[in-house]
Amino acid sequence: MSAIRSGQAGGWSLRVVWFAALGVLAAVPPVAWAFGGFRQAVGGIYIDAGGAVSNAQKDQLGDLRKERLKALRPVPGDLNQPAKLRKVSLRLLDEAIGECLRRDQPLPDEIKCLGGLQRIQYVFVYPEQNDIVLAGYGEGWQVDPRGNLVGITTGRPVLQLDDLLVALRTAREASRGGISCSIDPTKEGLARLQAALPSLFALGPNPRLAAEKMERELGPQIVSFTGVPTFSHFARVLLAADFRMKRIAMHFDPSPVKGLPDYLHMLKGGKNAAMQNVLPRWWLTTDYDPLLTDGEGLAWELRGRGVKAMSEDDFVDAQGNRTQTGKASPLAQKWADLMTAKYDELSVKEPIFGELRNCMDLAVVAALIDKENLAAKAGLNMGRLLNADDLPIEEFLTPKQIDTKASFIETRDNYIISASGGVAINSWGAADHKETSDKLAPVRAAAAESRAKSWWWN
Repeated sequence: MSAIRSGQAGGWSLRVVWFAALGVLAAVPPVAWAFGGFRQAVGGIYIDAGGAVSNAQKDQLGDLRKERLKALRPVPGDLNQPAKLRKVSLRLLDEAIGECLRRDQPLPDEIKCLGGLQRIQYVFVYPEQNDIVLAGYGEGWQVDPRGNLVGITTGRPVLQLDDLLVALRTAREASRGGISCSIDPTKEGLARLQAALPSLFALGPNPRLAAEKMERELGPQIVSFTGVPTFSHFARVLLAADFRMKRIAMHFDPSPVKGLPDYLHMLKGGKNAAMQNVLPRWWLTTDYDPLLTDGEGLAWELRGRGVKAMSEDDFVDAQGNRTQTGKASPLAQKWADLMTAKYDELSVKEPIFGELRNCMDLAVVAALIDKENLAAKAGLNMGRLLNADDLPIEEFLTPKQIDTKASFIETRDNYIISASGGVAINSWGAADHKETSDKLAPVRAAAAESRAKSWWWN
């Protein structure tokens, strides 16, 4: 995402902010997906055959909801009831998947939705049962008005099997460079934009003309990923959360929660600042408290809010080169802090933010399993969960670029701004920090006592 410039000329003033917005919704070839033969709008975005990302329109989201409602089956039995601690056995889940594959049957919704889990709070290791169990709040699921799969009482998105598969299969790679997504302007586009700035005010007091020129000069912005397959649902969640954050920041989408204004109007109401050639960046990253463990490595608890927004300023020169300053402007940092404070509420109003936190939970759990050798400690062979040949993940079209779109507000300031950034998941960093507690052993024992023959239980 990128933004830019303000100034005064001939009695008129303008600040223009642009970012990687999505233009026309492009046609998408039909691709089989987990809940039927239609295309999912993860966080309300679509990707065309050329990799161009576009914003979903209201009627497409309505169609998506109708199709998903047709494909979704009633939530079975006790899965529909809220459970403070729902447990999912990785060994029995793997066996249940294997049974479906042997019978050449599609995976049922309850497997795709990981039993309705909405967060992972605990990881329990049971060597005597050759098992690892994930536990957290769970309940039944439904389709919300925009086609998202969310909890029937909380409105928070449920975890998805596909994201668990990606997290487990990429855990070792994540140890070398983390998991990330970024939307950034090209060096050539920034250089063109810098060269074009003096001519903007020759267009006269028409901010739309100036904005259109900026969009042309900056051109498409590049989408990049590290650590996960670019065609995965996991990758699309990263992109959609980053995209939605910046649309809210730049007033392309109204803020869905009180107390989180858009960044443009914070700038308009803020004090004058000399920010020539400074580009604020925002990104979302992991934010966990040290993991709790029982000391034997058989019980673990994930703690903390999971996600926070960060900000830092870049400097851009006339050639389009960007340099990190290591500092954030006060207003950009204030917006990031507000985003963090409102994240729980946002996760319900905009479920893509809840999906991002779900992916972060899964990435941290996968890093923990790998780093602490929990599968070996349990004597667990996760077979199909790890084997892409037996159980491939769903493949989506790979996002490659996003068109720049400008927005503007009138102001008396005169400076250049930009906004870029992305998502960074430091799963191994989160798994590295731990504290010992004697409170976990009884929770682990109680979970085993309530164990059922099914791959999930309350």
